[in-house]
Amino acid sequence: MSKLKIAVIISSTRPTRFGELPAKWILEKANERPEIQAEILDLRDFDLPFFDEMASNAWVPSASPKAVAWQNKISEFDGYIFVAAEYNRSITGALKNAIDQAYVNWNKKVFGAVGYGTVGGARAVEHLRNIGVELQMASTRSAVHIGGADFAAVHPGFGGTKAISEIEGSIGNSAKDMLDQLIWWGNATKAARDEDALLAKAAE
Repeated sequence: MSKLKIAVIISSTRPTRFGELPAKWILEKANERPEIQAEILDLRDFDLPFFDEMASNAWVPSASPKAVAWQNKISEFDGYIFVAAEYNRSITGALKNAIDQAYVNWNKKVFGAVGYGTVGGARAVEHLRNIGVELQMASTRSAVHIGGADFAAVHPGFGGTKAISEIEGSIGNSAKDMLDQLIWWGNATKAARDEDALLAKAAE
């Protein structure tokens, strides 16, 4: 069986962001699994405009070349791990805009999340799961939540000096569960998409 291609998406684009630290950590954990081939997708690299299309690409092809480039990139993957900062009890505007720039490209795929913030990004991750329902995605039950004293210990902006690996006693089991579920759902949804593609080809 071929490896699942998984994108680790960094949701914050601020110069002072923390997100790339947990992104690199979960990328390493994902790539330790023989079933996964993961890479980081950084929203900074795509410079997406604020959504201004006639409609979702579920109905009308997008006009923006940057949006189309983003859609083509995310189409390469079988699933996603969103590294989700919590802003005012939800996900970042940059991530919501990136999600809205596509639709069919997300469909029938799996995602997990690594949330961070004072309550471990829990509210942001729950919002993300609700969005995933509309995108016809399957969410893992488990997510990684970096919060409280652990968050302060690893966030340089709060004086933290620890590496993410040093708090694995708190978050390691959640990461394992999330990756286990990502692999199961990733294989299930990939098989279903492949079957749909064969049926569509046969009907041509």
